Amino acid sequence: MLDSRLTEQRNPRSAHMDRLDPAGLVALINAEDRTVAEAVAREAPAITRGVELVAETFRAGGRLFYVGAGTSGRLGVLDAAEMPPTYGTDPEMVQGIIAGGYEALVRAQEGAEDHPHRGARDVEARGVRSGDFVLGIATSGTTPYVHGALARARELGARTGFLLCTPPTAELLATHDVVIAPLVGPEVVTGSTRMKAGTATKMVLNTLTTSAMVLTGKVWGNLMVDLQVTCRKLEDRGRRILQGTLGVEPALAARLLDEADGEVRTAIAMHRLGVRAPEARRLLDEAGGRVADLLSPGDGAP
Repeated sequence: MLDSRLTEQRNPRSAHMDRLDPAGLVALINAEDRTVAEAVAREAPAITRGVELVAETFRAGGRLFYVGAGTSGRLGVLDAAEMPPTYGTDPEMVQGIIAGGYEALVRAQEGAEDHPHRGARDVEARGVRSGDFVLGIATSGTTPYVHGALARARELGARTGFLLCTPPTAELLATHDVVIAPLVGPEVVTGSTRMKAGTATKMVLNTLTTSAMVLTGKVWGNLMVDLQVTCRKLEDRGRRILQGTLGVEPALAARLLDEADGEVRTAIAMHRLGVRAPEARRLLDEAGGRVADLLSPGDGAP
């Protein structure tokens, strides 16, 4: 394959996969997948810098935008969509932009990725501005839509990052505030970056947003204390968190959650500090939303 991009190289270990039986295919794909975590681990310094940038952005009231096409774009939209129910964030705080728009989420719009001006247009339409952080996701490193979006984002004053799965160029490294490049190697099926590259992308995005949410007070101990109680499952989880952290009976946990309008960390502060919901919210705001900073040193999560 006459292509310098790592994501387009042929994998010698799967060169004869069409001759394998089902068990052989499963073993081959699983063996390749096991290398992904190691590739992501090698990018720990860059991912750490990415976490710092995202957390700084959130603390200053900025927003995180993911921009991508195809699988990369869908994974960005997925990560953004999961933030409000899990961490109680405003839907504007983390946003996903995908080439081709909503339709591309459910049906491939391959030609949409070829136009850099559309990426620039979509970034403008979302109101990207100074104080925001825009992460481009393009496992090949070459998607025109993503490059156009990032170039316009920088013109608008936003900081930018790039996530790819092929060795980054010197120009790419010099252009962006962070470049994350887990080199997962050639795919089992040549060029099928929804596989190892997609898995690596999901792992990196999980780490970026989860770490940033912890750093900005959305987690106490290892509990998601700022989740939105929007369905029975999350209501049950909120009550169980209150029972476990406060040592209260189910009825009291339910009453606290109701008085706190479904805000778990507000309910925790109310009970631990003996205050009503408005005062609990004020004190949490002063503590940057971090429950651990609001309570006494010996009053940590169980």
